[in-house]
Amino acid sequence: MEEKVILVNEKDEQIGLMEKIEAHEKALLHRAFSVFVVNDHNEIMLQQRAHEKYHSPGLWTNTCCSHQREGESNIAAGKRRLMEEMGFTTELKELFHFIYIAPFDNGLTEHELDHVMVGTFNDEPNLNPHEVADWKWMTASDIKADMEQQPEIYTEWFKIIFDQYYNHIS
Repeated sequence: MEEKVILVNEKDEQIGLMEKIEAHEKALLHRAFSVFVVNDHNEIMLQQRAHEKYHSPGLWTNTCCSHQREGESNIAAGKRRLMEEMGFTTELKELFHFIYIAPFDNGLTEHELDHVMVGTFNDEPNLNPHEVADWKWMTASDIKADMEQQPEIYTEWFKIIFDQYYNHIS
């Protein structure tokens, strides 16, 4: 089944549906979400993308992110994808949303109106190996420092989203 994304205008109003790859080839604005899961020590759960992913394989990023399906709320989408990728679910709260553009070396471009959510979890995930190669906990300040030293090991969108998230929690 081909996966479609929800095309939106800058007010997050749906203006259409398009196959995911086509939307990324044409760099069209579409709805997306990013989940940050934190533990009781205020550490963020990062995931390393599976090595067979079609873009950004093996790079570190936030706990999970993806695209809402038509008729699906932001929170429901975040919970669904958290279970599909990380093998657990938790209550999520939407923090903010913003628009960003991140081009990739393979000709695809993320142009997303991204809904950023946060949840709490203190156990180990049950990783889907087709989606996630590894995971770890890191504090926000350690992530910020590591991104400055090793930007090449992080996804392009995570660098943008993390900066927004860091400013929000600071």
